[in-house]
This record gives sequence, structure tokens and C-alpha cells, in this order.
Amino acid sequence: MTSPVPGTGPSRRSPLTWLYVPGDREDRIPKAFASGADVVVIDLEDAVAQDVKDAARRAAQRAAAGATTPCQVRVNALGSRWAEADLGMVAALPPHVGVRVPKCEQPADVVDIAEAVGPRPLHLLVESARGLEAAHDLARAHGQVATIGLGEADLRADLGVADERGLLFARSRVVVAAAAAGLEPPSMSVFTDVRALDALRQSCIEGRRLGLVGRAAIHPVQLPVIEDVFAPSAVEIARAREVVEAAATGADSGRGAVALADGRFVDEAVVRQARRLLARAGISS
Repeated sequence: MTSPVPGTGPSRRSPLTWLYVPGDREDRIPKAFASGADVVVIDLEDAVAQDVKDAARRAAQRAAAGATTPCQVRVNALGSRWAEADLGMVAALPPHVGVRVPKCEQPADVVDIAEAVGPRPLHLLVESARGLEAAHDLARAHGQVATIGLGEADLRADLGVADERGLLFARSRVVVAAAAAGLEPPSMSVFTDVRALDALRQSCIEGRRLGLVGRAAIHPVQLPVIEDVFAPSAVEIARAREVVEAAATGADSGRGAVALADGRFVDEAVVRQARRLLARAGISS
């Protein structure tokens, strides 16, 4: 019997864009949800001054409780004087609302946070040399860990790194940690110069080459650039479909590996990459 033609059915596309919005800016939160970002991250940490942390928490609770767009809340770091109240607020939110956990260093802290917020996705941010060394253990610390990524501003300060070249190891480290733990590939940290869109594009291209997928933004103007770089192109989708279809044909004929018309060799590893790209595009395979 002939296998169904793969790569033709719809599925949900993997997120590629995350937009941060300060929790104390209630006027901006609805705009963030209307921006077209795949995920909105309501920030209670770095973007919020100390004297308005409580007001920001209340605003975040109101916004996240009724959100229809995928939503996460970035809480203040464990050990800060706001963390307990932040985690208690998140625990009362619908379980699909994720929590971004900054400054992760200790796997035991991840377990404590999971217990505090209830059954919901945890998105860990590594922002120090100590956290980077523990990246694999952090990624495996609890079954609720959904992603691990970098907070590059703090990491640069901790490492004394002047530019993106100094982050090459760190970026690759979290890619490996996520893959080893069976997590989705990490997304990139924010690009802080909202006017430098060409530089943002080049940075995204370099990140994609390293295995990072998607990027967080701090302004809606950055979203189209991120989307353009990380969304699979029509050519990539066509090639991936060709690979998956060839593999299906080879399986029907009892062959474990096949060659395409242009000479490219298709084995299980190549097929796995092709399926991953189609899933990123929202195409079932």
C-alpha cells in the first residue's frame, strides 16, 4: 500500500517571535497582544522599576488571566523580595500561561519554582557563567521545563564580553543543552537597539546558523525582521517535502536510504531535519 503524501496537512506553527512588554505599562499590554507576536511576555523584572513592582504584578495578572494569545510572565529572580508574590500570582493564572524564570543557576531552584507555580510551562533564562555551566542540569531539572535560553545582557556583564562574537560558545552551549534534554531549540535573546534593523537581521542569521530558532523582541518593529529570518522559506519547505516524500517512497520499497534526483543522499538524520523544518512552518509531515 502506498503511504499518504507527507507534508500536505496543516498543523500549528512553532513560535518564532516573543514580544516583551513592561508589566507596569497597561497602555502597552493590549498593543503587545495585537502586535502579531507569537508569544507576549509580560515583564515584571528588568523593565519595571522597584517602586512599581506591585502595581505591575496586578496589571500582569489582569492581562494574563484573559489572554487569548500565548502568554508568559517573566517573574523577578528567586531570592529577590518580589519573587514570592510574583510566583503566587502566576500560580493563580490559567495553566497555559508560562513563566519565564530569570537568572537560573541551581536545578533545585527550578524544582522549587515548579512547585510554587503549579503545572505550567517553565522557560528558563541563563544569565551568568555559573548558570551556563549548569545549563544541561537546568534543562533536565523538572518535567515542566519547556525551554532554556540566554539572558545576554547580564551574561555579557558577567563574562566581560564586548560583542556577539564572545557569545558564540554560550549560544551553542544552550543549543546543546536543550537538544540533550529533549527540549525545543532555544530562541535568541533580545536585540536592544530597536533602530538597527539591519544589524538585527545579521545577528538573527548568525543565530539561526547556530541552531537557535526565533527571537525575543522589545519593540514590534523588530518582529517582521525576526520572522523573515527564522521562518522557513518556500525553497526550504519544498526541499524538505521532497526529502520526506522520498523517504516515504523508500520505506515502501524496503530501502533505508535513497538518493534524490540532484544526487543528495537521504537517510534518517536528513529526514529528521526535514520534518523539523516543516513543523516550524506549521506543515504536518
